[in-house]
Amino acid sequence: MIKLINLRKEFGNFVAVDDINLEVPPGRIFAFLGTNGAGKTTSIRMLTGVLQPTSGTAEIGGYDIQKNPIEAKFLMGVIPDRPYLYGKLTAREFLMFMADLYKVEPKTARTRMADLLGLYGLAEWEHDLIDGYSHGMKQRLLMCASQIHNPPVLVIDEPMVGLDPRGAKLLKDTLKKSAANGMTIFMSTHSLSVAEEIADQLAIIRRGRIVAMGTLEELYKRAKSDASDLENVFLQIIAESDGSGEHGSHEL
Repeated sequence: MIKLINLRKEFGNFVAVDDINLEVPPGRIFAFLGTNGAGKTTSIRMLTGVLQPTSGTAEIGGYDIQKNPIEAKFLMGVIPDRPYLYGKLTAREFLMFMADLYKVEPKTARTRMADLLGLYGLAEWEHDLIDGYSHGMKQRLLMCASQIHNPPVLVIDEPMVGLDPRGAKLLKDTLKKSAANGMTIFMSTHSLSVAEEIADQLAIIRRGRIVAMGTLEELYKRAKSDASDLENVFLQIIAESDGSGEHGSHEL
């Protein structure tokens, strides 16, 4: 469902993303891990069509995001790292607005909206202005908005930011259930514990290059250590990549 082919982004002489290759099949939760400035958000912006790559392609469901942006974007739900909400709308108004953007039939949209608001614990506040929502409530509303058109692909940049423990658990459970039902989920996260708990596949990006990718067990083997948690594995792989200059392509 998601395919990045020799994806590259340069800003002047600076290479932010350096010819990365990966493929994520349907029904997988893919975690993109890296330190600040590693290239995670730039990669996601190219994947979602916000940023044009210097070279290479990003495909969603077989559609090139640059050549067929409408078709590709209709297959995606996206939560960027800096989302914007219309605070003077109610949650219900905002979701109906999003449904209209995706050309969801009104009756279907109302049913879908009720299901999502209930799922994310917001039904009680659907007629309240978004300006009055807490940060966590806004984050959950964004999850509703990103799925109002029932997309097969969900792309999230830092999904757990601002969520309390209850909200975080709800989101993790929902993502796992959605993947089990066939949704492809691509998430960038600083939360290694979240990635360790729910991701089927993980990639570590360093200075724009993917330096390791695989299942959690495969990353443990890649680290060649007795580390039993992702944090230590991550730090060891990052340290090794700084010395090796490793660069390669990967397929899940």
